[in-house]
Amino acid sequence: MIEVLLADDHALVRTGFRLMLDAQPDLAVVGEAGDGAQAVELCRRLRPHVVLMDLHMPTLDGVRATELITSELPGVRVLALSTFDLDENVVAALRAGADGFLPKDVSPEELIEGVRVVHRGESAVAPRLLTRLIGTYVRAAPPAAAPAALDGLTGREREILVLIARGRSNAEITAELRVSSSTVKNHVTSLFAKLGVRDRAQAVIAAYEAALIRPGE
Repeated sequence: MIEVLLADDHALVRTGFRLMLDAQPDLAVVGEAGDGAQAVELCRRLRPHVVLMDLHMPTLDGVRATELITSELPGVRVLALSTFDLDENVVAALRAGADGFLPKDVSPEELIEGVRVVHRGESAVAPRLLTRLIGTYVRAAPPAAAPAALDGLTGREREILVLIARGRSNAEITAELRVSSSTVKNHVTSLFAKLGVRDRAQAVIAAYEAALIRPGE
């Protein structure tokens, strides 16, 4: 059973999420928080598997709450939610350790699958949405110096990082490079370790910040 904590300052939204999630045989809502501070406290007490985290809440916003939860309780996965597709707080939440992002207007099926995906340790952000979202918020920023970790990547790992940043899935990378799926998976695991990132979302951010890829490419 995947235990879920709901964090949203609107009781009606929490009720809707609870009805959707509790209807699934493998999901159970174990708690509700009306602000970020309450979400952090409930996570410490309940240790849920996944937190559905609204990014816009009073007292303590979802970004700061995500940062506290992921740093203190690494076993708790956070799926960020926002009313807006292109919200600068989404990038901040991903930096803070969120395992994915979904807009609030997704279908019930997409929300349910998103919870299952992050619980499996994967990113619930659609690759193309992720690159568009990050690209928008780095567009005005000057290119950053490439972090030293990029120097440790092999040529193939750097190539795969670029493809990840362009929104390619592992299956698409396998087809494009004409290598086995296990080879791609091993390269992805290795480059994540060298960059010190935990998922594709943070890897894409690292690629943009290092100017390895630029918006629109």
